Amino acid sequence: MFLANENFPNPSIEYLRKNGYAIKSIQEEMPGISDEKVLEFAKNHNLIILTFDRDYGELIFKFALQNPPSVIYFRDKGNAPEFAGQLLLKLLVKSKINFTSSFTVIEEKNFRQRFYGK
Repeated sequence: MFLANENFPNPSIEYLRKNGYAIKSIQEEMPGISDEKVLEFAKNHNLIILTFDRDYGELIFKFALQNPPSVIYFRDKGNAPEFAGQLLLKLLVKSKINFTSSFTVIEEKNFRQRFYGK
């Protein structure tokens, strides 16, 4: 299951939901909470964070966060509000990617991952 950060577009959330993915939304459930609280909520509920905020990488790696949740950071916003949802769905279907214990950076034409030590 995913946790859409406050900056993740609602049309992308709805697009993913319509395609069978369970997504909780900070915008809908806890607007205005800090990044640290988002990380804590995601960790406690075993959710993968969807975000356009690169600060999550800094919080996890620079501050050596223990057992952080997985994060998917989107670098490209595209031209449509559904773009991020479409990009993620395409990646999920075509590549069978595993997001467990990783910080994943997704761009329009590629992705890269950094896995956390266990």
